[in-house]
Amino acid sequence: MQFTTIVVEDDGPLRMIALHRPERRNAMTPEMQSELLAALQDTAASSSRVLVFTGAGEAFCAGLDLSALRGMQDQGAAGNRADAERIARLFRTLYELPVPTIAAVNGAAIAGGAGLAFLCDFTLAVPAAKFGFTEVRIGFVPALVSAFIAPQIGEKKCRDLLLTGRIFDAEEGHGLGLVNQVVPADELMQRTKELAQVLIANSPQSMSATKRLLSAESKERLDAAVAHALEANAAARETEDFREGIAAFLEKRKPQWKK
Repeated sequence: MQFTTIVVEDDGPLRMIALHRPERRNAMTPEMQSELLAALQDTAASSSRVLVFTGAGEAFCAGLDLSALRGMQDQGAAGNRADAERIARLFRTLYELPVPTIAAVNGAAIAGGAGLAFLCDFTLAVPAAKFGFTEVRIGFVPALVSAFIAPQIGEKKCRDLLLTGRIFDAEEGHGLGLVNQVVPADELMQRTKELAQVLIANSPQSMSATKRLLSAESKERLDAAVAHALEANAAARETEDFREGIAAFLEKRKPQWKK
């Protein structure tokens, strides 16, 4: 398959997907989201035994791209709903992928980028990696990612991260249980491949069955949470705060919120 925003490479049973917009800190566009979804679906149907995500350049993924944020303001309710549904499909497909997944976080992973990193089965991060669910800073709602993150860390900690929108480092992410290992930058890919080899040595059918079991146990809760999140995500895009937040972001000023 040919892609323009990601690079997919196979090394025997190991598949690697690199987000490849380094000039934009691998920020996501609708095109990248669609390409990631296609690559995940292809991986599920392939002979790959482990999937690794990483980012080209200095960042893992800086969240949504500026151009995508600008376009959201004029696309209407139907477009907003389609955007939300595409992101939900991407997150759900990654979460339920029958192949074990590893995020090798080489730099900043913000908003949706943090979602990609933390939805993988394993998350390895360099000490300099920064994370944050910064949606509230621009009048948006971290709705979809909350459906997956809250069960991982608990409601109280989730409220802290999502309501403050603060940036936290790899060590705090490890303490929260979102990061499995903090790895020196020059050892990140080596350690990632070592973990991949441990997984490759296991029974692929057993690992797929285990992942299906874990997904089935959370399916009812996740179905309801994602349905609510879709409504909240689409609705947030039509609010006055969202319009002001995007304008302030593009104009590089502080937003002026109204009650």
